Amino acid sequence: MNFKQLETFYWAVKLGSFSSAAERLNATQSTVSMRIIELERDLGVELFDRSQRTARPTAKGRELIHYAEEALRLSQEMQHRIAAAESNLGVLRMGVAEMVTLTWLPEFVRRIHERYPKMTLELDEALTQDLIDNLNQGALDLVLIPGRVPGYNVTPVSLGYVEFAWMASPEFELESNVLTPRIMQDLPVITLSRESYHHISIEDWFRAGDAYCRRMDTCKSLTVAASLAAAGLGLTLLPPRCYTDEIKAGRLKIIPTDPPFPRVEFTVTSAVESMQSAAPSIAKLAAEVSDFEMLKKPARARD
Repeated sequence: MNFKQLETFYWAVKLGSFSSAAERLNATQSTVSMRIIELERDLGVELFDRSQRTARPTAKGRELIHYAEEALRLSQEMQHRIAAAESNLGVLRMGVAEMVTLTWLPEFVRRIHERYPKMTLELDEALTQDLIDNLNQGALDLVLIPGRVPGYNVTPVSLGYVEFAWMASPEFELESNVLTPRIMQDLPVITLSRESYHHISIEDWFRAGDAYCRRMDTCKSLTVAASLAAAGLGLTLLPPRCYTDEIKAGRLKIIPTDPPFPRVEFTVTSAVESMQSAAPSIAKLAAEVSDFEMLKKPARARD
């Protein structure tokens, strides 16, 4: 029995298939299968129920997963705590929301490589719920997203708040200078996909105004939503700081609403059970690099 076998076993169980484990470990599926077979031979027990399509562990496999997880965590912790930062090898799989990509992600990546020169980054830009699912499944070590990841097995760190505003083409006809959810519910609205934080928070905004938007066209990026809005196809919710050029050029305009859309908190979250022990340190680094606004806490009244 060796470390590679345990690592392969862990990811096969965690990701639910040998093919996913092979992709995670940058190995071939035949290599993964051979390592599992060798591990079973060394231990003298079957670790997977091969009558199932997924990599479902047997009772002995479920017992072993706890030892494998602890072995991997200790290995990562040893490397992170004992080895010099510049010799810290390994891969950090990081999921980022588009808003981070459009702003300070390049500076963040530069700072990571300064601190961990030999660390390899795998970046995945996706919708919020997809990133959360991948974090919970162990496919990502860290996610930078709007909102907070639910659950007790994660450690969120605030990255600050971002202002969002309703925007449309200056040619888009409006009956009122200030829109309410009730007025807007009959207008075409462009949002990100239903699984996104963007879509859910827009629905919540309408619901809080006792309204329901009757037409929502969806896409997968703020850039596409902005392009559709600039073409006069509807209203959308965008961060003004990222679209100052479009506003100055007259392709988009901010639409005043009552109430205004609340600022959105962004967080960086690592899973407690992440095999990348540097993830919590890198999460703190993200908070240092972020240029999102940190809201001041109200001063306590003196006695």
